[in-house]
Amino acid sequence: MVQDRWCNVVVGDVIKLNNDDFVAADLLLLSSSEPHSLCYIETADLDGETNLKVRQALPDTAAHGDDIARLGQFNGLITCEPPNNKLNKYDGRMEWRSKTYSLDNDKILLRGCRLRNTRWCFGLVIFAGKDTKLMQNSGRAKLKRTHIDRLMNTLIIGIFFFLLAMCLFCTIGSGIWESMIGYNFQTYLPWEQFIGPRDQAPGATAIASLVFFSYIIVLNTVVPISLYVSVEAIRLVQSRWIHWDHAMYHERTDTPAKARTTKLNEELGQIQYIFSDKTGTLTQNIMTFDKCTINGKIYGILYDSQGNEREVTDSTPRVDLSANPYYEKKFDWHDRTLLDAIERGDEDAHLFFELLCICHTVMPEERDGELIYQAQSPDEGALVSAARNFGFVFKSRTPNTITSVIQGREVEYELLNILDFNNVRKRMSVIVRRDGQIRLYCKGADSVIEQRLHEDSRALMQKTTEHLNKFASEGLRTLCGAVKDITNDEYERWQRSYQEASISLDDRDAKLEAVYEDIERNMLLCGATAIEDMLQDGVPETIEKLARADIKIWVLTGDKTETAINIGYSCRLLTDEMTDVFNIDEDTLAGVEQQLLKARASMQSEAADKHSVAFRGNQEQIQAGEDMAGFALVINGHSLSFALEPKLEMLFLEVGCLCRAVICCRVTPLQKALVVELVKKHKKAVTLAIGDGANDVSMIKAAHIGVGISGQEGMQAVLASDYAFAQFMFLQRLLLVHGRWSYFRICKFLRYFFYKNFAFTLGHFWFAFFCGFSAQTLYDQYFISFYNLFYTSLPVLAMGVFDQDVSDKHSLRYPRLYVPGHTDSFFNKKIFAISLLKGIIHSLALFFIPYGAYYHSSNHNGQDIASVHVFGFTVATCLIVVVTLQCGLDTAYWTGVNHFVIWGSLVFFFALHFLIYANFFHYYEYVGTDRIAMGSAVYWFTVLLTSVVLLLPVAAYRFYKMDVNPTLTDIVRMKQRLIHSQSKSSDFTSRVRSSMGRSRASLRSGYAFSHQEGFGRLIKSGAMMRSKEPTAKEKKTPAPAKENRANSSEVAENDSNDVKLVKFVTKT
Repeated sequence: MVQDRWCNVVVGDVIKLNNDDFVAADLLLLSSSEPHSLCYIETADLDGETNLKVRQALPDTAAHGDDIARLGQFNGLITCEPPNNKLNKYDGRMEWRSKTYSLDNDKILLRGCRLRNTRWCFGLVIFAGKDTKLMQNSGRAKLKRTHIDRLMNTLIIGIFFFLLAMCLFCTIGSGIWESMIGYNFQTYLPWEQFIGPRDQAPGATAIASLVFFSYIIVLNTVVPISLYVSVEAIRLVQSRWIHWDHAMYHERTDTPAKARTTKLNEELGQIQYIFSDKTGTLTQNIMTFDKCTINGKIYGILYDSQGNEREVTDSTPRVDLSANPYYEKKFDWHDRTLLDAIERGDEDAHLFFELLCICHTVMPEERDGELIYQAQSPDEGALVSAARNFGFVFKSRTPNTITSVIQGREVEYELLNILDFNNVRKRMSVIVRRDGQIRLYCKGADSVIEQRLHEDSRALMQKTTEHLNKFASEGLRTLCGAVKDITNDEYERWQRSYQEASISLDDRDAKLEAVYEDIERNMLLCGATAIEDMLQDGVPETIEKLARADIKIWVLTGDKTETAINIGYSCRLLTDEMTDVFNIDEDTLAGVEQQLLKARASMQSEAADKHSVAFRGNQEQIQAGEDMAGFALVINGHSLSFALEPKLEMLFLEVGCLCRAVICCRVTPLQKALVVELVKKHKKAVTLAIGDGANDVSMIKAAHIGVGISGQEGMQAVLASDYAFAQFMFLQRLLLVHGRWSYFRICKFLRYFFYKNFAFTLGHFWFAFFCGFSAQTLYDQYFISFYNLFYTSLPVLAMGVFDQDVSDKHSLRYPRLYVPGHTDSFFNKKIFAISLLKGIIHSLALFFIPYGAYYHSSNHNGQDIASVHVFGFTVATCLIVVVTLQCGLDTAYWTGVNHFVIWGSLVFFFALHFLIYANFFHYYEYVGTDRIAMGSAVYWFTVLLTSVVLLLPVAAYRFYKMDVNPTLTDIVRMKQRLIHSQSKSSDFTSRVRSSMGRSRASLRSGYAFSHQEGFGRLIKSGAMMRSKEPTAKEKKTPAPAKENRANSSEVAENDSNDVKLVKFVTKT
């Protein structure tokens, strides 16, 4: 044994790992220190999962133990698949000592894993370096960019061409001036010696060519290079606002919100479609065993003396299970009849719980004398825990045995095979032998189990289906169980087929599936389970507010259709006021097309008088009105596979986009990503995907914005996301507050930044007409250097970081404030052109008002005070005062920081120029310019006149617009100010009353809400959850309205004070 660096490891080396070591290459496990050659690994760096995984060596190689000599002589031949990026799959075989062994993922240690709870192990390197699965997965990350970024790049390119046009114009002007005027005045303005011949045309052309590059330097500030630095600084602070938001902190799990990127904040204010997982995202993924049906009888329902169902409350007495030494105190069960059936030896009940006790992949662990289960999914853990509490205790397992304690008696099963679960099979089975009898136990989705039942179980299945429908109507997650007795001859024959398929390198999965299918048929139904998974806190309110913000929500889940629909009603995604809910469930392409066409025709006829729908070729141009949110679409995974085909995808997209809500059931992770890509590609809308599990990663990566919920399923969704938090209800604050503020701030920042740069730079351009296009600068060099660096940088940065048009409380109260982001209303090419035009107009006024003021100016002694230096300093002062006060006018929310940087910038400008123009800078040509200019009344009058001329129309137009045509934002701001003034008045009144010796108890209103742990896990089998009964009259989502109209109904629906406010605004 030698110690070496991991980079020197090659295929064929045998490596020894100690506890807590990282695996340096993909290894075939040969032996370990644990019994039965097991070893435990942590795969957090691969998939984010923190629970330990189990790997086991082949019994023949495990016999080598830690014998270095025998391990060094190992000479097996391994044939396997080529290097690939599939972390959960490995196909290979090993030939050693005239035997062929099947190799799968359970015998492989992947690079990036970490050895845990294992003293040592030995492994054979099968892939190293770039061939390892970790490196195969480390592809180039997809760069996400916002719409604002793409627009900025386009505008910068346009500004650059505008710069070239100005420089070319000045070049032509310089050539004309030099040839017509400059050539004749060389006595006073001699040409440079390097110009060459003194002929008029060649000399003027040479000077003009040089002037082109000079103006590139002089006018380069029109291209805002510092814009990108400023934008990134603002985005960084906005990301910290999300992280520091206490309202998005989940105290129970100690989980703050986290922005994992700083480049997408403003895109949060433009979301049009949300794609959400259900289990663990909308629901809590803490599973509890709620009900079951055994041999056609339901258990878990309580009845009163009249035979009516009785609701279970906190005061309902629990069944005493303390006679079982392994029972769990936290387990709740209220139906005594099930325990009575078990105690009197009911064979059906015993067989049912025996199945739950044996058919699983749970790993037991002893901690401080207590039996702990490590389950890969919460619902599997809930089933094993339920069996344990009813006296069927899963005690321990080895690679070949399962030990259980059944009603106080220890029973050992010989474990023959595990037919594992996958997304296609939707079931798992184990084959065990006990007392010479071989039996198969199977559990899975009801639709899958039903197809494989014996004829003798058909009648029982019909009755069980009724119970399953009842469970589904309550939103419970269901699972069916079945058994099959197998003869020895039948098993031996099947085992040979299984062995051949397991060592095949060609299409191994398909061959194994065929072998599994052969044994999993003609089974006898035992019963079904119902597991409860409640909604998370605040989910209905969050979905309602997002819908009012004109955001369409699509739920993509693996659950049954009935369960998904009930959860849709519980979380207010579906409401009783909806015109219709269309269910797409056909099994053929033609059937799905027919259902989609029928749904579209129904929606069009319903809204024929209010909406116009234009169809052009294959692309449907849909102009939906304000009341088109009265429909919903529910489609299952099988039908979705047809709907996503090229022939139907546009029809499916059209119907889905006409609906307020879409629920896709029984979908695979790939289908989730395909649905997101479909909307992105054809609707050109900003999308957000939110999930909590590994099967949501593809959807999260496909969307413009990916949000991960840290829950029961590990951290894989969080690691793939752009933003992460602990509860779905925080999404409303992320979008309606932080997203909207970020978009509002960055748009206002960009408008102001382009304006101030054009107002500054074009002064040189206008001056070019008076200096013979000689590239002489209007301002002094220090002012040019400090303009964007000191004088105007901090006010606009403070506005981009702190500004807000309305408070967070009102942003959540009026979700319609979010709508302008959907249409790029705050910043687009038109608004950029307006800012550009404003900058040009202001630059003209900033230049020509001082020019006219100083044209015939003199001091009190009659001396001429005009000079290029004084004129330039005056224009610079007017520029700083105007753009700084303009920033103040644009600021909607004043903080101490805003006051400091705005007024401080003005003070700093004068202070710095007093210093620069002081007498001890004798060599500087601008020395004394400030005293000459400020000693004249013309200077102060010019600054005042320019400021009034430029800013008064801006303020007047804004007041006029707010009075005549107020937006919803204006109305809400007025309401906010009214409430603030009323609170001040109330506070003053209370102080006056207090001073008069009267006291009164303070009346304080508040609200409380309870937090429940939010966990998430989409389980591998059918998923159900309990739904809440929808209220009889739910508040109907208000119709969308445009931002440029005063949406009085949006404000008035909240309280009576809002109605008064609307009347006030209208009268004003």
